[in-house]
Amino acid sequence: MEIRSFSDSIKKTLAATLIAATALSFGSCDRIHEDLQPCPQGLKLRFIYEYNMEDANAFKQVDCLTVLFYDSEGNYVKTQTNTNTEELKDENWRMTVDLEPGNYTVIAYGGMECAESSFSFTNPPSTIKMDQIQVELDPDCLTNPDRRHLHDLFYGNLEVSVEETDTEYRECTVEMMKDTNNLRVMMQQVDGTQINEADFEFKVTDDNTLMNWDNEVISTRNVEYMSWISGNASPGQLPSGNDASVAYAEMSFPRLVTYNSPKLKITRKADGHNVVDIALIPYLMLLKSEANHMEPQEFLDRRSSWELFFFLQGGTWLYLDIVVDDWTVRINNTSFGL
Repeated sequence: MEIRSFSDSIKKTLAATLIAATALSFGSCDRIHEDLQPCPQGLKLRFIYEYNMEDANAFKQVDCLTVLFYDSEGNYVKTQTNTNTEELKDENWRMTVDLEPGNYTVIAYGGMECAESSFSFTNPPSTIKMDQIQVELDPDCLTNPDRRHLHDLFYGNLEVSVEETDTEYRECTVEMMKDTNNLRVMMQQVDGTQINEADFEFKVTDDNTLMNWDNEVISTRNVEYMSWISGNASPGQLPSGNDASVAYAEMSFPRLVTYNSPKLKITRKADGHNVVDIALIPYLMLLKSEANHMEPQEFLDRRSSWELFFFLQGGTWLYLDIVVDDWTVRINNTSFGL
């Protein structure tokens, strides 16, 4: 019969505990043993939309998300999407993406995965290189009155690496910008004479229906963005005692860029005369305060909602008010006429 001492028993127990602890210390991230689970590798992405005039995160405006992943050679890797609106509004939500070690370009689009989307890829991203990505406005949005109010489009990109030594998902932030604009135009007779929006045609012309992988506008042809809504209103009485009469219309269109020459045209239907025919960007840029040191393109990209107000007396435009939020620029002695 073998007799073991109490101390020998303790030694064996301690040795077994040490072996177990050593095994646990390698954990699931021990890449030496093939039978163990590898460490989670990839990205945990946060998305923000702060590229606006308020510098405040307004990502809750994004109601669907398409995220493309390309490797360092511009080859397609994968696509992940999210159409859960409530989840996208959650500040704590992150998109978890499994990726092998390497360098990647992340390209994100907000608004394209929605059923109401106004934009689509010219070719499936999985079939092309990254620099061949093109996003175009659906032609139906130019001709179908029910689709003239464009569904908002957002864009963002990020270059990021996943390292061999990563033992958890790398947290990164994708900054988005808005690629759609809305312009509201209002006209008023200062003497109280009635003005009817049905007598006029409102439109913006531009060459901006196609954008490439880094969100630059690709020249194709000038198109017309007709009003998606119009009407008449009376905001109150004038000093003369007459009710003020205002005609209004709104146009929706993609990204404005300084190297294009969009125009605003208001045409009188009776004779086809252009009551207003102006280069749009120079007038919108008048709203940029001298204290604002943004470059023109940044100002156009951060702003997405615009207002122009025209005042008329008889057959002559008295002046033009350009209104954006609390800023107003008045231009007298314009060349606009009836």
